[in-house]
Amino acid sequence: RTSMSLHKVFVYGTLKRGEPNHHWITDTSKGLSRFIGVGKTIKKYPLVIGTKYNIPFVLDSPGQGHNVVGEVYEVDESMLHHLDILEEHPTFYTRETEEIELYAENIRSECWIYLLKKFKPEMLEQQHFADYSSSGDHGLVYAERYQREPSYNYKQDVMP
Repeated sequence: RTSMSLHKVFVYGTLKRGEPNHHWITDTSKGLSRFIGVGKTIKKYPLVIGTKYNIPFVLDSPGQGHNVVGEVYEVDESMLHHLDILEEHPTFYTRETEEIELYAENIRSECWIYLLKKFKPEMLEQQHFADYSSSGDHGLVYAERYQREPSYNYKQDVMP
C-alpha cells in the first residue's frame, strides 16, 4: 500500500465554505480534502478585491494589510493539482508555504497559500480586507467564470 502525501492548504477567498468556488475543494472526483479549521496568517498581507469580476487576491507584500482570515484544508496530491489549475499556479498565482495560526487548536502550521507575486503597484492602494466574503457589505460580488466575457483578460488589470 502506498502512503499518500497530504498537504495543508490555506484558502482565503472564493474556496471558503459558503463562497462561490467552494465546490472546487469538496469535489471528491478530483481528490481528497478535509476541513481542518479556521485560522489566520501570522504575517500581515494585503487582501484586496480586484478586477471588474471582483476576484480576491492576497498580494505578496508582507507587512502590509491584515492578518488574513481563512480556512485550512488537508488535501491529497490530486486535489492540490486541481487547485493549482483553478489558481493558475505558477503563471498567475504562486503557491508558497506560509505559517498559519489555527484558532481552535491554538497552534501554528505550515500551509500552502496562493499569493499574487506580480501585480500593479496601484493594487496596494485598494481597500485591504482581513476576511473575505463575496456577499460582504463591500458590495463587490464575485463573478464566476461562466459569467465573464471570454474576450476580457482580467490579468491585464492586475499584472504589470
